[in-house]
Amino acid sequence: VLAESNPGRYGSLWRWFDEIYILLDLLLQQQYLARCSASFSENFYGLKRIAIGDCKQSLASAGLPKKQHWKSLLLLVLVPYLKGKLEKLVSSLREEDEYSIHPPSSSWKRFYRAFLAAYPFVNMAWEGWFLIQQLCYILGKAQHHSPMLQLAGVRLVRLTADDIQALEKKSAVATSSRTHSIKAQVQSAMKKALGGIAFSLSTGLSVSVFFLQFLEWWYSSENQETIKSLTALPTPPPPVHLDHGVDSALLPKLKTMCPLCRKIRANATVLSTSGYVFCYRCVYNYVKTHQRCPVTGYATELQHLVKLYSPES
Repeated sequence: VLAESNPGRYGSLWRWFDEIYILLDLLLQQQYLARCSASFSENFYGLKRIAIGDCKQSLASAGLPKKQHWKSLLLLVLVPYLKGKLEKLVSSLREEDEYSIHPPSSSWKRFYRAFLAAYPFVNMAWEGWFLIQQLCYILGKAQHHSPMLQLAGVRLVRLTADDIQALEKKSAVATSSRTHSIKAQVQSAMKKALGGIAFSLSTGLSVSVFFLQFLEWWYSSENQETIKSLTALPTPPPPVHLDHGVDSALLPKLKTMCPLCRKIRANATVLSTSGYVFCYRCVYNYVKTHQRCPVTGYATELQHLVKLYSPES
């Protein structure tokens, strides 16, 4: 919201959204692994992680061994992040290959074409690994429903009454203990802040479920008349140009011209974030470099490019 309302000041939040998200996720998962021996979602469903071979089943408040703790943290946070980045890279390379953004003489063209050809098989093997593991778990042939748990060296079990009592006692001791050390006070404040964030997310999850139910009711057939009345409003005017500097891409007088190259548009492409139309090659390279609309400055990604097809084409 901030990036769309003020792209000049908050546009970086859009460009670094994945990194900001992984940082917050890292803090959240670290808090829950250290406090409850479980990830956020596992703790929500009353589960905990124990090291493979731990017959005594240590209390959840005791935490995981360091090796299993850091393995779990990396696999919970880093693997989804890298997978998402890889999928974005593949999508970008496919766009470039489909519309020949790079000249045929590019030295790495063969490499990324081979990469694009191999990626579906690698992805199929990855998903198949998870599917086979889940089937084995359902049939009682495996202790883990996910290969990530096996790689982390842990397995999931349900929280017991002793675990719940130990967690409550640990929380009570943490809140009652007071110290005059500045370092300890800072650490205590950080722990309280992380605990508050975790509690807010946990509460927000329940609220979001209710909100989704509300949205489902709102957009049901019973409210079609309300929706029609809302969508029947007149189309708002185009956004005002936000950048009037020397290098700004001012709109040409001829509507069939591209604002970037100042030539008749080729492969007309519209930005769904602003509604302006450009040449595909021009706007692709611009958005890939600047992550914003060249006319309005609105935060934009490659997924917001929409090809236009005229009857003549």
